[in-house]
Amino acid sequence: MFGIFNSNQTVNDAQIYMGSLEESREELVERKSPYTHDVVSRAPKCTVKDTERALKIAEAAAIETKKSPLYQRVSWLEDVANMLETHREDMALTLVHEVAKPIAFARVEVDRCIETIRLTAKELVALHGETIPTDIAPSGKKTIAYFSRVPVGVVACITPFNFPLNLVAHKIAPALGAGNAVVLKPTPEAPLTAYKLAKLFNASEYAIPDALSVVYGDVEVGSTLVKSSIPRVLSFTGSVPVGNIITQQAGIKKVSLELGGNAATFIDDSADIEYAASRCAFGAFVNSGQVCISLQRIYVHSSVYDEFANVIARETKTLKVGSPYDEETFMGPLIDEASLERAKSWVASAQDEGAKLLTGGEVVEGSFTPTLMANVTDDMKIVCEEVFAPIVSLVKVESYEEAIEKMNNSPYGLQFSIFTNNLKITQTFIDDAECGGVVVNDIPTLRFDVQPYGGSKLSGIGREGPKWALEEFTEIKSVIICN
Repeated sequence: MFGIFNSNQTVNDAQIYMGSLEESREELVERKSPYTHDVVSRAPKCTVKDTERALKIAEAAAIETKKSPLYQRVSWLEDVANMLETHREDMALTLVHEVAKPIAFARVEVDRCIETIRLTAKELVALHGETIPTDIAPSGKKTIAYFSRVPVGVVACITPFNFPLNLVAHKIAPALGAGNAVVLKPTPEAPLTAYKLAKLFNASEYAIPDALSVVYGDVEVGSTLVKSSIPRVLSFTGSVPVGNIITQQAGIKKVSLELGGNAATFIDDSADIEYAASRCAFGAFVNSGQVCISLQRIYVHSSVYDEFANVIARETKTLKVGSPYDEETFMGPLIDEASLERAKSWVASAQDEGAKLLTGGEVVEGSFTPTLMANVTDDMKIVCEEVFAPIVSLVKVESYEEAIEKMNNSPYGLQFSIFTNNLKITQTFIDDAECGGVVVNDIPTLRFDVQPYGGSKLSGIGREGPKWALEEFTEIKSVIICN
């Protein structure tokens, strides 16, 4: 089904999926590797008419998908996970080609994708309603009453470049598993990755005909999906500005948004400094800092600030930057030249305002090296806004109270963490942190796919994770049977 290829082999073309039917177009959009700058994939340029046709196909297919038996949908997901496991290395290499994810981390993403699909299959068994005692109130009477969860119909999914495989699975696996039809618009940066996953879904012997369509494009295609009255749910992962546009254009439909973050941690004076510094270096720079929960702000107690700064600088310098095809590489290039230029300008701006560069801030083999900034103040752009680059800032604080006030003083609220051995502070932090997820004694970049994931404030609406996504992609139907 898949042909393994490397950077010297023939370019692979993604195909449109109009339901179960594969199609191409004369006009193809090329994707160049952020590392080699060679063309590594091509995808058909879709139009508004293509998108509208895919939505109509999904609308018709939803009539059958909602009738499909649970065993078929569970078997479908399990079959896809098994096939993906067989093609693990090819899919990992596709991630390296299209988004320059280091091969070791590309394999991790494939493994996580497999887990996400299998976890969804397991959660489907628990997707049920419950009986309701309608005679609990004097105004009620004895009846047979219950509610169940039913598929919404059509789900439109728009996915980002930073995890172009697993974040697709987090949407389409529960959407299809719940009995819906799906139209997917993957990121323009990784069309082949999404196509290969969709091909597995559509090639499965358990696939429901026409349940999954895939269209490619950017604003025009995305806007058509958002404004259409056909999808009952729109699931989007991406930036806050785009999320804001979506909420204005979507109309009456359920909107699930996983948006930006400005992840922070506090290093308490009771923390294990060596451990905390090692983990913070990982959390700040993994995936070149292009993660919604990349560690961006580190608030350090003044009594351990110098020690922590020295250790994290040492740890940061050990991280290997280079070719994403190298097994030892920790960090490759940013997704595009614009992102690189933005990172450079933000560091220069902070330095002009008095911040100190401890390490990094250079371009090596086209990659922006892991960058550690000190003497950062609250009004600098690199702590006020989402960086989405390998830049982390150290801020000295005198107490936990000062740290949590600064952490919460952000329009974002995705995930925060704390490093401490003080139980009282731990308990207080869990209550005080204004965010969707807290982590104790590890980085805020820590995420398990089985957990609910999402944020507060500008970080989004709704939750991902198999169990919670299944709830997003279903509706409650209440039933009363009277004697």
